[in-house]
Amino acid sequence: MNNEKIVKINDIYNLIKSDYEIVVGMAANEPQEFMKNLHTIADRVKHVTVTNCLPIIEADFFTNPELRDSFFLDSWFFTKTLRSVSGNGNISFIPNHLHLAGRRRLDHKNPNIFITAATPPDKHGFMSLSTSNVYEKQMVEESDIVVFEINPNFPRTFGDMEVHINDVDYLVETDYAVPTLPNIVPNEKDMLIGKYIADKINDGDTLQLGIGGIPNAVAKSLINKKDIGIHTEMFTSGMIDLIEAGVITGKKKTLHKGKHVCCFAMGSKELYEYIDNNPSVMILPGSYVNDPAVMGLNDNQVSINATIEIDLTGQCASESVGTRQISGTGGQADTAIGAQNAKNGRSFIALYSTASIRNKVTGEIEEVSKIVPTLQPGAAVSLSRNDVDYVVTEYGIVRLRGANIRERAELLISIAHPKFRDLLRDEAIKAGFLHEHFQI
Repeated sequence: MNNEKIVKINDIYNLIKSDYEIVVGMAANEPQEFMKNLHTIADRVKHVTVTNCLPIIEADFFTNPELRDSFFLDSWFFTKTLRSVSGNGNISFIPNHLHLAGRRRLDHKNPNIFITAATPPDKHGFMSLSTSNVYEKQMVEESDIVVFEINPNFPRTFGDMEVHINDVDYLVETDYAVPTLPNIVPNEKDMLIGKYIADKINDGDTLQLGIGGIPNAVAKSLINKKDIGIHTEMFTSGMIDLIEAGVITGKKKTLHKGKHVCCFAMGSKELYEYIDNNPSVMILPGSYVNDPAVMGLNDNQVSINATIEIDLTGQCASESVGTRQISGTGGQADTAIGAQNAKNGRSFIALYSTASIRNKVTGEIEEVSKIVPTLQPGAAVSLSRNDVDYVVTEYGIVRLRGANIRERAELLISIAHPKFRDLLRDEAIKAGFLHEHFQI
């Protein structure tokens, strides 16, 4: 190791000047040592911007509203960490498709500093970006100063994860645990939805699958399938169970046969143990993995995503409730379009038929339909109605691909909660989507 490059985190803080642009690693690659004490330089800097994605640490520099003159935070994807403090006035969302997020940000502004977690150098001087290469390799190449928090607890992974010590300016030695995610147990609704989707998945299909109750239900429902492949944005704990059960082999893939392809990984300790030094897992740049043209090269590619709300024409609001940012577009459009580019490809959008919310007037909790005549004012359309294929609730599955507005309204009403179907039909007639004298 080049000991001349090893510094303390305070040495990195000393490099930061007012108006600096800083980008940090994503999700489990978030540089925890850097984030947790950045607020300590608030008294000497102004207008420092930190750009992140799927943050974990609730760092003082952005949670404390008194520091908003010193620090601003831009994010490609909100989590609970950001939602809870988004009203502070120093946090903003960057609209993006995941496969273009890094490139378009770099077209807008270049970072003064990029910092991420990584593995220590091997005997040849190479470090691994470990759990994420959504935009990290791009930032290494484009930033003025590159800093790695090297950590022996992080898995050494393959694909396009290697960075030589000569291409990094500073190393900060750390020893924190790799962040994990709880494995959500699917509920009854999840299992119903998972079964509908699994019935449309064939032996030899290649999957893009996320995390949460519904994706976990899909995974559980695939236990009797054969030779499933993985080409996915996120490599998850649920995939390990299917690999170990012999369900996922990748033998039928037409792109990277036999390899499990992703652009980042996050989950359980068992997940990190599995991907460590495992050449069957290829973590490739997000600009490649999520490119709809690349994803479409996999025959039988299947994409499975969730949404918050869908209107009767098929528009999916998957990242905001009205104007309130909840998460991000991420790879939803990338993968939905990419799967449909593939020979025999399919895309699924899943949601519960209803949600329980607090009435703003009465304060009472009430049940509302998540299939709606029109989206809430200001809602971001994460997936255009032009790009929606299958839609699934606990009441069934319908295919909107190629359907007209009248057909879409009827199909979506058919999988809405029964107690809202008449109301939805009345609203569809008022909107001109349906006519009273005609039903399919």
